[in-house]
Amino acid sequence: MISTAIRVARVGSAAELAAAVLMLAGFPAIMVAALVPSVPAFAAATAVTYLADHYLHRQGSYLINRLSKVRAGLSIRFLIRQLLLILLLARLDLSENLIFYGATACFIAFYGLQAPHGALVTLIRNRRRLPVATRNVDLASRIRIPDAPPMGLLNRSAEKMLHLDLAAVVGILVAAATDTALPGFIGIGVTIVLGTLYVLALTPYVRGRKIPPNADKVLAAVDEWLREYKPETVLYFSGSKDSAYQVNMWLETMEQLDSRPLIILRERVILQNLAPTTVPVICVPGGVHLMNMDLSTVRVALYAANVGKNIHLLRVPTMKHVFIGHGDSDKLASVNPFSKAYDEVWTAGRAGRDRYAIADVGVRDEDIVEVGRPQLAPIQTWQGVPEGRMPTVLYAPTWEGWDGNPGNTSLMLAGENIVRQLLAADPPVRVLYKPHPFTGTVLPKAGAAHLKVSALIEKAAAERAADPRFQADATGLAAAKAELARIEARLAVLAGSGGEKGDEAEATRDGVVDVARYEEIARLRGEWNDAYWRAFPTWEHRVITGAEPRLYDCFNVSDAMVSDISSVVSDFIASGKPYAVTDSAELGVEEFKRQNTAVRAATILSNGAGELGELLDAVRDPAADPLAEDRTELKQYLLGPDEPTSIEQFNTAVANLAIKAEARNVGQESRAAASAAETVV
Repeated sequence: MISTAIRVARVGSAAELAAAVLMLAGFPAIMVAALVPSVPAFAAATAVTYLADHYLHRQGSYLINRLSKVRAGLSIRFLIRQLLLILLLARLDLSENLIFYGATACFIAFYGLQAPHGALVTLIRNRRRLPVATRNVDLASRIRIPDAPPMGLLNRSAEKMLHLDLAAVVGILVAAATDTALPGFIGIGVTIVLGTLYVLALTPYVRGRKIPPNADKVLAAVDEWLREYKPETVLYFSGSKDSAYQVNMWLETMEQLDSRPLIILRERVILQNLAPTTVPVICVPGGVHLMNMDLSTVRVALYAANVGKNIHLLRVPTMKHVFIGHGDSDKLASVNPFSKAYDEVWTAGRAGRDRYAIADVGVRDEDIVEVGRPQLAPIQTWQGVPEGRMPTVLYAPTWEGWDGNPGNTSLMLAGENIVRQLLAADPPVRVLYKPHPFTGTVLPKAGAAHLKVSALIEKAAAERAADPRFQADATGLAAAKAELARIEARLAVLAGSGGEKGDEAEATRDGVVDVARYEEIARLRGEWNDAYWRAFPTWEHRVITGAEPRLYDCFNVSDAMVSDISSVVSDFIASGKPYAVTDSAELGVEEFKRQNTAVRAATILSNGAGELGELLDAVRDPAADPLAEDRTELKQYLLGPDEPTSIEQFNTAVANLAIKAEARNVGQESRAAASAAETVV
């Protein structure tokens, strides 16, 4: 029942739900206490609403946002408390008392301070918002970007300003309870003085040398940097916060390019969620600013997603445009007709080429280049289950998709059946569950299925831990956990020493990566992953959400996988390990294989998941695996040959396309020169 209430209220936990209930019930309680009247009851109910409101803000609760939409926002809630305090004074027959007039004047004056406070905060933020934001771009030597105001002044500023009324509220309540006006006037004075000081503290940051240069100067500095750096290959990306993984997966590849790389983002929220990288990054929210930017040296532009804002760069004729996508699968998104807008489409292997030919969406075969998947380099090939270790099966379902089609994911129709059978397997196996990060964002039913599957796995993990048949090396686990804590502590220090900037302008000014620190973090993350898997028994079931450990790390510790039609399956094939795919739409085995290339070497599961035994048999006895040879052939078909390496293929493709772009530009210049000569003659 509580989980249902949490889901309906759109809150994140039982504590958050309790805080929401206390806050919403607290205001009627305050009104009743004011009407009774009862100072102790009023004080208690008021304290509850203050604390609950503050807790919900700290948690970033969705409910807080919803209250603002129904005209019950933060300012209104504070105003209601203050009006009810005036009502309490009236009901206590203090309406002729000096404290009544003092309280009324105080709250009017206090709200009078809200306007300049809000205006200053907005003005500071607007003036410090640069037309572009950057990482690994040296702008500090070209323009002066002053330090940001202390974050204590701007972070949750409205909440902080409004909470200054606490001194007045407490003082007035003490005055009402003791029939002495002095505590009330002291509280009133403290509130007004603190509010005035807050406004005065913000004032210096809206003028003089404390504001950054105007947009024209910033854009000129960026163009100057571009002329010096001379970028040759651009990775362009636009999308929502949740799609940041689509660009993050290409960062390491961009770092390994032989040409000078640049990343162009279109949304500030993507920059905020971009993984660390040594590649220069420019975030340009404005389309006009992007179109006026000096990108004359760029010869190849790479696009990881088909989005409307791509047109702002696609219009540039001096560079060649390539769709590289963010995964390789048999989903319809992999043969989007928009792809014909690009000069070339790069696929991992022959399968991608054939996919476009079958779809017949206007992408010409000669415009398709097979480059492999550079991101798959960390995936280890399977050598069988190590001696003495229980087999591990990864369940990694995809999400429900934007259209909410039940056939997109196995989670809703088959998830429980899959997990129950894996948990009941004999001989036993370990189950790892890593859902897609978008799960539940479109269909609440998918979110509910995820919660049920997670609960099943966590319950089974607890039962297995209590089972005497499963023994753990306590000393080894303790050592691994200690190492994990040491690595996390060092990572925390490095994250702190990275200089969390006060705002976007400071991050732009000081955002040049420390390469030595970056390399140490990369090394430590590898050590963290190794320690993480050693920090719990090899038979312990796990639910894995969040960015760490990464999906490919889960691949490497697993002996088999169950998934859906998505790029996850194509990526897992690189390991050579057995895998199963769920036919959630119930097309039938033959039709399912005909429509989806990546499942041709898979165990096909119905929604009942009765076929899981075939997958487990292949894991336990690789020599008798009937699909092993099929997987080897399918790997090359989907992902290309192992040699040359994918990054070598990728760099070759970039170089070849850059030559084509340069040839086109030289031809245009020659024709223009010839035309000018004819005009002169």
